[in-house]
Amino acid sequence: MKIVTFNINGIKARLPRLLEYLAEQQPDVVCLQELKTSDETFPENDIRDAGYGVVWHGQKSWNGVAVLAKGIDPVERLRGLEGEPEDEHSRYLECDVGGLVVASIYLPNGNPRPGPKFDYKIRWIDRLRARAQALLADETLAVLAGDYNVIPNDDDTYSVRAMQDDALMQPESRAGYRSLVTQGWTDALRTRHPNGGMWTFWDYQAGAWQRDAGFRIDHLLLSPTAADRLIDAGVDKEYRGREKASDHAPTWVTLR
Repeated sequence: MKIVTFNINGIKARLPRLLEYLAEQQPDVVCLQELKTSDETFPENDIRDAGYGVVWHGQKSWNGVAVLAKGIDPVERLRGLEGEPEDEHSRYLECDVGGLVVASIYLPNGNPRPGPKFDYKIRWIDRLRARAQALLADETLAVLAGDYNVIPNDDDTYSVRAMQDDALMQPESRAGYRSLVTQGWTDALRTRHPNGGMWTFWDYQAGAWQRDAGFRIDHLLLSPTAADRLIDAGVDKEYRGREKASDHAPTWVTLR
């Protein structure tokens, strides 16, 4: 079973690339982030025509997450995180797919810092941690997949110096990510590639793709029961190099 997280960076602009990926790779589950479209304008018919059921949580021009499943309709479990009733950002969608719980996560970027955006990022991590702990307490077979906007380790970036002041690499951001993992989650990509150096994002600016100046911010965290089924994890890097591609590459885990 191949489970993918893919920050699509605007589903309308990247729809041909998404459909291409679905046709070529035939993943079982895809968690999308940064849809940048409202619920009403989400391209449901195109995705269903490709053979995928879908649940989505859109937001006009910003954010937005979705869960796709090959041949079946995901069953929505939770839309948004508890803890801040006034938070209207579309950043969390949790679904059941044939007994596997998957969450599509788009964690706040947090820049510029210091400031309210960074404070919101840290609070959001705390809220995610509370939800993750509840899933573990229920011994749920679960995958938390998404763009976490956190570079967990120095070897998860092409240049520590270039990123040292960015919200993605601050001690508070890293500590929040570590606090999730130490609850009992397994970082699938890190487990399969412990030496780092595997990127999931390359900026559009300054020839980052051509220079391979990327970093790892897209993660798949596995509950203990899911980690027991881990076969492999990786990045479908070639899709970042295609015409009008997202600045993220599809990142995946395969489970028994």
